[in-house]
Amino acid sequence: MITPGKVLRTGSFHLQTWWESHRNGPRLGEIEAVVASNEPAHSAEVSPVLFFNASTRTWGISQNAAFGLLASWGLRLNGVPVRYFVCNAGLEQCVLGTVRTRLERSPPCNLCKRLSHQMYPRRLTDFLDPPHEGWDRLPRFDYLNTLDDLREVEAEGLPLGELCFPSLRWILRRHNINDTEEERDLYRKYLRAGMHLARSFEKLIHAKRPRGVVVFNGVTFPEAIVRQVALKNDVPVVTHEVGVQPFSAFFSHGEATAYPIDIGDDFILSAEDEAILDEHLSHRFRGTFSMAGVQFWPEMHGLDEELLEKAGSFRHIVAVFTNVIFDTSQIHANTVFHDMFDWLRQIVTYARGHPETLFVVRAHPDELRKGKESLETVEQVLDGEGAFELNNLYFIAPKEYLSSYELIKKSKQVLVYNSSIGLEATLLGKVVLCAGKSRYSDYPTAYFPATPVAYFQLADRFINEDDPVSPEEFVHQARRFTYYQNFFTSLDFSPFLTAHARFPGYLHFSDFNPLDLHIDRCEEMRIIHDGILEGKPMVYQEAHISN
Repeated sequence: MITPGKVLRTGSFHLQTWWESHRNGPRLGEIEAVVASNEPAHSAEVSPVLFFNASTRTWGISQNAAFGLLASWGLRLNGVPVRYFVCNAGLEQCVLGTVRTRLERSPPCNLCKRLSHQMYPRRLTDFLDPPHEGWDRLPRFDYLNTLDDLREVEAEGLPLGELCFPSLRWILRRHNINDTEEERDLYRKYLRAGMHLARSFEKLIHAKRPRGVVVFNGVTFPEAIVRQVALKNDVPVVTHEVGVQPFSAFFSHGEATAYPIDIGDDFILSAEDEAILDEHLSHRFRGTFSMAGVQFWPEMHGLDEELLEKAGSFRHIVAVFTNVIFDTSQIHANTVFHDMFDWLRQIVTYARGHPETLFVVRAHPDELRKGKESLETVEQVLDGEGAFELNNLYFIAPKEYLSSYELIKKSKQVLVYNSSIGLEATLLGKVVLCAGKSRYSDYPTAYFPATPVAYFQLADRFINEDDPVSPEEFVHQARRFTYYQNFFTSLDFSPFLTAHARFPGYLHFSDFNPLDLHIDRCEEMRIIHDGILEGKPMVYQEAHISN
């Protein structure tokens, strides 16, 4: 049913996208003109670096869309030939083009193409066009009648089913997908789009013989497929994601969403470093930080009287911190438990056996972020397990802005899946048990048992100890990791970017001189240049402390 309110919202959206195009186009044109007139000439025989990003934007410029474009400008100014592989309505369905409430709707290709034509010069662009024979000539996979069957699909020498499945979870905001015809049809469209993309990129690889490929995160299905095709052809791939500092990027030779970090054994924090880290942590512990342009904590206050009064009737508190179940980091996390909800259900069973202990489950504040609300929530799982009937389980909802750090301080131990709050709990001296592989679990920063049985045995041990504390080595390593992650791996692009006034995570390019992207002027571009062309680590050589 079309209501006046819906018509008004739709009209407002189209007006906004027109204005964004009107605003972004001239600035993009200015930058491109300067880059094009100053990039050194090179032989047509020199192999280019290919850039591909189909999953970060449709109508506006997101941080990850900007990071890839900035990197390409920097390479071009330093004489490195670049080619842009750009979707030109060449995906039957894409991730951001999927409307969760109307899965049959086609993606907004005209909006996306308009912005693409502003961002990428046609002379350097290879387009992913729709298949000449039409989508109906590609396999429809109608003979596969379950999600499990579709997940097993292999084509073009790739495990297409597995490569597309994380995108299905992300856009449907669920871990467990409803096995309905509507969801299966969306999956089939992703598979057909992926098959066409794989064929097209294979041809492009053979035609251009690139020296490297740069893609956004490598998990969303178009980028995952491009990454795998490149690796299959022995072409090095660099992935990128948002960094942990504002307007920063993380570039990696591995999978950026896993955030692989290699900290040398000789890395030692000086007294000045320690002071800088303490200042950084003081902001974290007050909730005054953002990630990917999103402020998770619009406010933060202490534990309420209800919780404090309830806690008084128990011997001790165990804090339990969850993640967002469909987040792309979860594909790396599930090595001990089947998934986060499996772990959470076992936590409820464990709580039943320890009535003397109050288990406080803190749902991630991003779980119900407007526009990205999870449809499979921690609260639903707890309710399904009868957890709210337990006297010794207390639930803190995503929109309750109680201080997680105050909760940690009052807890005997902290149980996390793979949330970064586990690292911070170690820094606060608490015993932390990780249930999922995290960006910090490769370092001795928290306990990470190899099996569920070992996990709960260790939990028992600490519940029974009088005053368990985190080992000094864990705290030492956690401080090293936190400092290195914040001040070495996060490449600062803040001089080039301005936050969008209305849409968190979106931005505009600042009024900077494009020649400042030359490696002689920009350390970040030198790092990316050497990383892509020479395989060097894409981190600062000395700590970069941004104002």
